[in-house]
Amino acid sequence: MTDKNLIIHVRFAPDGTVFEIGERPSALTAQQWFTKLSEKAGNAFESLSGGRGVFRLSRDEIESMKATVLQ
Repeated sequence: MTDKNLIIHVRFAPDGTVFEIGERPSALTAQQWFTKLSEKAGNAFESLSGGRGVFRLSRDEIESMKATVLQ
């Protein structure tokens, strides 16, 4: 079922920096992972209230981005 979208949750600090994000490779900070996701799939991001947001991506897209980042 790789065609289903996964939701990556993002939480922002009051100053706009990212302090928590899902599916993050351990080699990256939360801010670095958010930046990489935004560069590759910014159109999949949805901002929410309360300093939160989500990326809606397929498992294949996430795995591909992780592989690219870790090379």
